[in-house]
Amino acid sequence: MAYKSLEECLLHLKVTNQLVTITEEVDTYLEMATIHLRVHEAGGPALLFENVKGSKFRAASNIFGTLQRSKFIFKDTLAVVQQLIELKDDPIKAIKQPIKNFAAGLAAFKALPLKNPANKPVLFQQVNIEDIPLIQHWPMDGGAFVTLPQVYTEDIDKPGIMNANLGMYRIQLSGNDYKLNEEIGLHYQLHRGIGVHQNKANKKGQPLKVSIFVGGPPAHSVAAVMPLPEGISEMTFAGLLGGRRFRYVYVDGYCISTDADFVITGEVHPGENKPEGPFGDHLGYYSLTHPFPVLKVHKVFARKNAIWPFTVVGRPPQEDTSFGQLIHEITGTALQAEIPGLKEVNAVDAAGVHPLLLAIGSERYTPFAPAQQPAEILTIANHVLGTGQLSLAKFLFITATDDDTISTNKIQPYLNYILRRINLKRDIHFYTNTSIDTLDYSGTALNTGSKVVLAAYGETIRDLATDMPACLKLLQGFDYATMVMPGVITLQTKIFTTYEAATKEMDMLNELLKDKKEELKEVPFLIVCDDARFVGETLHNFLWVTFTRCNPSHDMYGIDSFTSNKHWGCNGPLVFDARIKPHHAPPVIKDAATEKKIDKLFNKGGSLYNVLP
Repeated sequence: MAYKSLEECLLHLKVTNQLVTITEEVDTYLEMATIHLRVHEAGGPALLFENVKGSKFRAASNIFGTLQRSKFIFKDTLAVVQQLIELKDDPIKAIKQPIKNFAAGLAAFKALPLKNPANKPVLFQQVNIEDIPLIQHWPMDGGAFVTLPQVYTEDIDKPGIMNANLGMYRIQLSGNDYKLNEEIGLHYQLHRGIGVHQNKANKKGQPLKVSIFVGGPPAHSVAAVMPLPEGISEMTFAGLLGGRRFRYVYVDGYCISTDADFVITGEVHPGENKPEGPFGDHLGYYSLTHPFPVLKVHKVFARKNAIWPFTVVGRPPQEDTSFGQLIHEITGTALQAEIPGLKEVNAVDAAGVHPLLLAIGSERYTPFAPAQQPAEILTIANHVLGTGQLSLAKFLFITATDDDTISTNKIQPYLNYILRRINLKRDIHFYTNTSIDTLDYSGTALNTGSKVVLAAYGETIRDLATDMPACLKLLQGFDYATMVMPGVITLQTKIFTTYEAATKEMDMLNELLKDKKEELKEVPFLIVCDDARFVGETLHNFLWVTFTRCNPSHDMYGIDSFTSNKHWGCNGPLVFDARIKPHHAPPVIKDAATEKKIDKLFNKGGSLYNVLP
């Protein structure tokens, strides 16, 4: 169905029992976000807030809360989009099957953006930032944020919509040093198209014009997060996925989406930054306060009966998990076509996406060699770490298989496969002093840290322990030990203080265990942490703690480790220090008082009574 507006989509969800309306007045400070989180965690419906405290506008959330609902929204166009991506990977198919692929070609033609007549009204009314639902999601957030923005910029050297960039970069609407209604914060991370546009404008000493679209047909939000190759317009993709051309006009030199619910226009001037944050982000921690570009607000537009869409991010899985799943559904094997030899890759949501990648490749370099060892997968790993946002990965596990024995989406079986084969003397490859995800505070500074590739291939070299080795049960300096999964044991110890102290603690652990290598031969990984019971409780806890709290170059150790010709390895288990460090950002924690306050909505007589299982 080609939705002309966000409201049209929500009405469709309503009549198909996939949306619930909340009629009670709800506070923008924590309450709306807390309601969203409770409903999303239960796999509940989309939400429409009709009575938002302090604003005349309605708000909606959890629209893309499940993959099933996301696919329902795009059920009439998803197959055609997938077909077009497949044709891009193999254009010969279009020649061989022209009738079958005619619909895809026609859809692509219809996807081209449509400029509206200049005399057509832009949107219904002009408003101020303070009129918008100013939603604060987490207690320590710096203010109100836009969490589903479509941030539009153009290339100053090649203006026009076909060379523009549309991205989802968070926007801070209030708080800190921002002048309400006049200034807002613009946060964006590495490898984002907006950075190229701002850099060009800065070099010319000119301000960058920015348009922020909020709402509109749901395809517009998906287009803003879609990892498209350079040169492919997000607006064209929005038209393709939405089954309706992206409509726009120019006002005062700014591009305006005429289907959006809200549009904020303004300029970013060279060298003008202000503190932005904190913000409870999708790794499950707060991203802290840092200087980011400040946008000088020009005008704010709203359509008649506008609806403000929002989401809440925090420790995964959250609604943005469904975005990732939908992107995977859409792109299929496009990435594999781009990276020769790559069969599968999974940016692990439970670990915050960028901290952990699992991959499966091919080994075809030396079929004549009797010994199997990593070769081609090392080349593939370098290609992966040089590709778009995959380059932000911090831990990359990669292996190869000639059949469908394993899948990167079945995480524990995949890790079992790796752990049975990894040669800890040979298969660990560090990248030090490099860039990592902006939101990852495990490194040495903002955007700065290290990476590691763990590449395992060949015959099984060990079984994996399923019982606790005796030497780990009563270990001096460690309070508690538990099995996480076969071959992985977590050790609880005192809190981290300094890296100097940590080195001494790991040296002590090495002294205790280096003569126990035979007893530990079935335990390739040891996880040192603050709470062993929590880490061992679920696979998700293990993935989240271990890979978000470790900087590979600083927090990985080895029992009986060595350096040979600048290659590091170990003869005993690999040790991850996954304790919280003083420089880490604090984890997001729900507000207990707000949790209690919203109970009335879920009790008898409340709008959400009987909504949850």
